[in-house]
Amino acid sequence: MAIQISPSILSADFARLADEAAAVAGSADWLHVDVMDNHFVPNLTLGLPIVESLRKAADLPLDCHLMIEDPDRWAPAYAEAGAGSVTVHAEAARAPVRTLREIRSQGARAGLALNPATRVDAYADLLPEVDMLLLMTVEPGFGGQKFLDLVLPKIRRARELIDGSGGSVWLQVDGGISNDTIERAAEAGADVFVAGSAVYGADDPAAAVDALREQARTAAS
Repeated sequence: MAIQISPSILSADFARLADEAAAVAGSADWLHVDVMDNHFVPNLTLGLPIVESLRKAADLPLDCHLMIEDPDRWAPAYAEAGAGSVTVHAEAARAPVRTLREIRSQGARAGLALNPATRVDAYADLLPEVDMLLLMTVEPGFGGQKFLDLVLPKIRRARELIDGSGGSVWLQVDGGISNDTIERAAEAGADVFVAGSAVYGADDPAAAVDALREQARTAAS
């Protein structure tokens, strides 16, 4: 199981996004972009124009997490804009299979996200349609929240379902990931980790990424 780290620019300095992306370019696998519309979640962040600009300025592939209403309409545009991965929420998508296939048709990896209270078994049949399953380990909307240990059994169950289906789907966790929590998530079976303040709140973001990766590798082995 290859461990991947996706620093979230939600915790970065928005006035220096290109520099913040460059700070982790040699250590991270992805650059996580949280898109929020103040409807699906109570926060308003980045949109398609910023993603288009970041794609030109950042060396890392963009991992776009759409916390928005009507992702069926908007998700393909993020893939077309050059995002390497586009994730939509199961709670918001009305036609998830069609949307996931449209994301893939644009050349991006297709992800499906589940909020903490959403049962993973209900979406087991969709695993063949996704490249990544994202389990929120906080309630979506704001960075800096505390990791919810109650999601750990769901991570374990998701790992069982993924392994049972062939094991090709990445299992991402997002929310409260830090040096204090990444080992628990890795032991439960996650292999892609979104970290915001743990990376961009550090004096050396690249070193923080390396440290998180090593902790996850050790815990998963």
